[in-house]
Amino acid sequence: MNGDILVDEKKKHSKKPSHEDAETSGTQESETFKGIVRIAGKDIRGQVKLRQALTYVRGIGTNLSYPISKLLHSELNIGPDTRVGDLSEGQIENIDKVLFSIGDYATKVPQFLFNRRADFVDGSNKHAIMNDLIFAVKQDIEREKKAYSWKGYRHSYGQKVRGQRTRNTGRTGMAVGVLRKTIMAAAGAAKEGQAGAKVAGPAGPVPAKAAEKPAGGPAAKPTGAKPAK
Repeated sequence: MNGDILVDEKKKHSKKPSHEDAETSGTQESETFKGIVRIAGKDIRGQVKLRQALTYVRGIGTNLSYPISKLLHSELNIGPDTRVGDLSEGQIENIDKVLFSIGDYATKVPQFLFNRRADFVDGSNKHAIMNDLIFAVKQDIEREKKAYSWKGYRHSYGQKVRGQRTRNTGRTGMAVGVLRKTIMAAAGAAKEGQAGAKVAGPAGPVPAKAAEKPAGGPAAKPTGAKPAK
């Protein structure tokens, strides 16, 4: 009897909470909460906090997310720990405007974190994100190719640009090691064939004098009567 009671108590304690219990025990989401939020053209889950959500945007890393979150807190009064699902449509639009014009806030965001310092076109310090960043990088690569610099040369041939080793990694196309083994094997076979041909001698027509000689050995001298004295 005591064993049955202990088993029943273990079952009660180890019982997993049902889906309904989890909903009632958890925090209730507000009616305006959004499951998916689009910030700067990137879809982000609503449960993610603003500071972490900034790192999902192309061109914004962890180091840059801290000063931008402080900038949004001072300009728009939005805390860095605010869930993006709780933001209103107006707040999201204002965040997009700030993110696409980070270069205008050079006094509040360190300029050494910008990715377009001393821009080639106008020489100003900018920061590009999302599609603007992709387009700017493509333009830089095409300019290097036209100038036929070393970077452009490496880009045009699809090789590594920054001095990395290419002996083991970065191989493109056919497997270089397998191809080299095949070439070496073919070259070895060709050398062996040439050596065998030299030992056998050149093949050609048999000379006429050699054909006249009998097969048994050298020709015998003719015998006849001695000349009279």
